[in-house]
Amino acid sequence: MTSPALVDAAALTAQLTGPGRLFAAIDAVPTTGSTNADLAAAARGGAASGTVLVADHQSAGRGRFARRWEAPPGSSVAISMLLRPAGVPFERWLWLPLVAGIAVADALAALGVRPQVKWPNDVLIDGRKLCGILSERVDDAAVIGIGINTTLDADRLPVPTATSLWLEGCAAPATAVVAEVLAAFEPAYRRWASGADLRRWYGERCATVGRDVRVLESATRAIEGTATGVDAQGRLLVSTPVGERAFAAGDVLHLR
Repeated sequence: MTSPALVDAAALTAQLTGPGRLFAAIDAVPTTGSTNADLAAAARGGAASGTVLVADHQSAGRGRFARRWEAPPGSSVAISMLLRPAGVPFERWLWLPLVAGIAVADALAALGVRPQVKWPNDVLIDGRKLCGILSERVDDAAVIGIGINTTLDADRLPVPTATSLWLEGCAAPATAVVAEVLAAFEPAYRRWASGADLRRWYGERCATVGRDVRVLESATRAIEGTATGVDAQGRLLVSTPVGERAFAAGDVLHLR
């Protein structure tokens, strides 16, 4: 017999769905390969915008640049959202993972921790990674995946630079974590979908802006400078000795 999911989908549905709301259906499973992959398949099958899938464990979770996202069963929560942003130009979709990062940081702050967002969307506490985000386009849909370390203890951290809510003193149950994330994401998404200029909104809330940084473009090439903001496409602007550069992708290190 399969154990029930730790996340209470019925409670989330009652709280977060209904007429005029962003989310249409919320389901939770104890384990799956990848919530993003599951919703990508659902998107191709015609699933409605606002479909959400939550899992207590992923056996084949993915991060940016095809990296694996791994955590022991029951120590994290994976949230994927399927959205069909009708009428929003595709070039603006590049903002979606950035918007999600800010929403997650707001949600976790409401739970009593003090997160920061490192461009584009890593959520950190004191420089240690708590949450990763992956956004994918599937035809006319966007699938946004969010992985948050919840009860992971120090002995099971995948890397020394990771952390979890439990290690940061937050014992909120998984259902409460998911509820806060979805509740924070809805107004952030509506701001994005309205066509609002997000540069200042994001820049004021991103810990990378104003910091000296090193951007790793490849295994052998890195650029150093001061992050000054983001442009209209959400690219990171970095002032370097040879002029300003705009980065659409790349690993960013905050320099002390």
